[in-house]
Formats: sequence, structure tokens, C-alpha cells
Amino acid sequence: MLLTPEMTGIASPDPLKNAFKIKNAAHAGRQGSMPISVDHQMWHHWWNMPSSAQRRALYIHIPFCRKRCSFCNFFENGAQPQRVSRYVNALCEQLDRASNTALVQSRPFDTVYVGGGTPTDMSADDLYQLGQMIRKFPTVDGAEITLEGRLNGFDDGKWNSALESGFNRFSFGVQSFNTQVRQAAGRLDERELLLERLHGLSLHETASIVVDLMFGLPGQTDTIWQQDLADVIASGVHGVDLYQLINLPGSRLEQAEGKGKPIQGFAAGHRADSQQRAEMYRYGANTLEQANWQRLSSCHWRRDTRERSVYNSLAKSGIEILPFGSGAGGNIHGYGMMNKRDLSSWYDAQANENNSLSTLPVRVPAMFMSPNPDAALDAAFKRGLDAGELPFDSLTVAMVEHLIPLFEAWQQHGLAKLSKRALLLTMAGRYWNVNLQTGLFLYLQENVMQNLSEAS
Repeated sequence: MLLTPEMTGIASPDPLKNAFKIKNAAHAGRQGSMPISVDHQMWHHWWNMPSSAQRRALYIHIPFCRKRCSFCNFFENGAQPQRVSRYVNALCEQLDRASNTALVQSRPFDTVYVGGGTPTDMSADDLYQLGQMIRKFPTVDGAEITLEGRLNGFDDGKWNSALESGFNRFSFGVQSFNTQVRQAAGRLDERELLLERLHGLSLHETASIVVDLMFGLPGQTDTIWQQDLADVIASGVHGVDLYQLINLPGSRLEQAEGKGKPIQGFAAGHRADSQQRAEMYRYGANTLEQANWQRLSSCHWRRDTRERSVYNSLAKSGIEILPFGSGAGGNIHGYGMMNKRDLSSWYDAQANENNSLSTLPVRVPAMFMSPNPDAALDAAFKRGLDAGELPFDSLTVAMVEHLIPLFEAWQQHGLAKLSKRALLLTMAGRYWNVNLQTGLFLYLQENVMQNLSEAS
């Protein structure tokens, strides 16, 4: 049985800080699919065939931002009002076409997520139009419908328009409340304005207000991070994600640090290292839980039950996610799909399709992947490890036995605890959960089960 430090981490008196050198990726996965070509016949077949998925989501991408954040590596298009409105009109035409298909109408959707980009850069009229189009899709009772974005520019007109058109969950990228840290990250608005706005929005009777906080930003000391946690608790929001900043290739932060240049007044080296970020995570988790916030995943907590985080939890379960918009990703009938980001080619595809008699959604430029034969198994791993508990009844007995050497190594290194019914991650394991997922997939690759039929 091959075990390597990449799979198991290393022995350390403080595994939270030292089990791995760095967080090696934002998400974990393994090669289970191959690129395929999809012709018009297959595309038409997909949309005319009822879904067999038990749980479903709708993802809609708005690829516009008014400003590029220093940590972002996928800025796509400037958010000029006319450009955004043109895009929303074309997007709604595609949604309208899709809403009448057998694929869409065959089963209800559990959740809808409008992401980006910065969806809150849409105008109030655009928000309302998009919300009304979403209503054409069948949804379960109480479906979670999320609008992602930032607080800057999200005025009462947009807020009321979004509520009236059906949005009931709002996710704002705050990252830090500290004004100087925010400016270094390319964020807008000062601390006091953010707190005032979040408090006002959180008073709504039913809508869920969620924010993202990052730890490890340039200039973000332990003291500032501690104040960020105090601020998010005082703000009245219903949920919070704590994300570790990763140097993404191509981001302004990565480029500046590579050249030894400052980021808007902060020295390039003045940023928490991996060990300090580990302590920041520990402090954040303990602070929230001591304040009676419930942990829903390794990075997400809620103050009360109105926050459900349905899309985020189901997306890790391998559900069907129908993607719409330039840059959107998802899967149809088990086939992976990632629309290309080039907006011009996205428009061109629709202009060409409009000359035909088809009433189905346009097949825009995209990458398609064959179904992953291990999709259900991989989803069980990701869902369990992300939640901090991998129940063994979600796996076969043979698979559990095959993984025991790896799980025992994690336990020896302080990353997990084994019981008869489950693997429970420690605080250190939750912090390194993406590394653990990557290690698990590497373990399965290097230690192939003798009887593959027993794996699922």
C-alpha cells in the first residue's frame, strides 16, 4: 500500500499549522472524464429528454465587474450599463427558450444561483427581468434563489427589485471590513458604510444575508482579522464564509509579489504565511462557534436557520446543474459543460442560431466532458470531507476497508478521528480538507482496488 506525504500530510506537534506546506488548490478533483464533441443532434436530444436527476440546480453567470480585485484572476468584462443590459436581454432569451423544454420542465429545481462576475452590477430593471425569467423554471417549495455580488452600488432600488422578482438569498463579497485592507484588495466602500448597509438588509423578515470574509489579505494582521470577526457578528448577517486567500496565477497580487512590488501601499511581503493563516482559521472557527453560530461546512457558518446554503452544499453532491451565460459551468444528463468566457463568440453563436428555426437554447462555444463513472463516489467523498464528517454508510464496506490505511494515517497526524461509523475531521483536518480530498484521490489512483465493482 503506497502512502505519501501528499496523501497523508506529515507528523507534527501542531498539524493545523504544519500537516501540509500550503493549501494546494481551491477545489479538489480527479480525472474521471474526457473531452468530447457535441453536435447539434446530441444537443437537441439533451434538451428534449426528461431529466433523471434527483436534485437539480440552475446556475446563471453574469460576467461583468466594475473593478478588478487584487486577488482575482478571472476578470472578464467591464460593467458598463448598456453592455450589461444587452447581455441580460440575450441571456433572458436563452432562459426563455430553455424554460419550455422537456429537460427543464421534467423535474423541479432545488436552488438557483446567479453568480459572476458581479451580478449586483445589473440595473434594477435588469434584475427584475432576470428574476421574472427564473420564475418560468419549476422549483421546489421554498427554493433558495441566490444573488451574488458586492454592496457597493446595491441600492434600495436594486434590493426591492430583486426581492419582488423572487430572490431570497444575497451573498456579498466583503472580504474584510478594514478600510485600508479593502482598498489594498481593490474593494470599494468603507467599514462604517458596509456595517450600516448589512445591518439594514439583515432586518428583512425572510431574506438570508450572507458575506464572504478572506484571511491572508495584504496588510491584514491578526488584530484586523479579529475585528473582522467581531464586525461580522455585530452586523446581523445570517451566514458567513471564511476563505483562505490563495495566490491565483494571473492575479494582480500574484504578479506584484512575484516582482517584489507593493500592493497599493502594503509591502508585498506583508501578508500572513501559511502558519499564520492557519491560526486565523482557528480563531475564526472558534469565535463563531463560541457565539453559537452553527458550522455547515469547513468554511461556512450560520447564525440562524434561515441561512441554508443549499446551492453550495448540493453542488458538492454531484447534482445536475444547468448552466447559462458566458463563462457558466455545470452538467447536463451527467455530461460536464463549461461555456467559454469570450463574450463576442457567445453573442455570435446566438446571432447564427437566430437564423434557424430552432426554439431550443443556443449551443454556445463550450467545453464538454464525458460522464464521470465515479461521479457518485467522488461526490460522497467531497460532500463528507467538506462537511467535516464522512459517514461510512455512504460508501461500500470494501471501499471503507480499502481506505482504512489512509484514514489511520490521517488520525496519526491529528487530521481526523476514526469511529465505527464515520471519519470525523479535526479542526486541522477541516482547515486542510482540500488537501485531504486531493490526497484521497491520489491514494485511489496509486492504490487501485482489486475488484473495481466493489468501489461503488
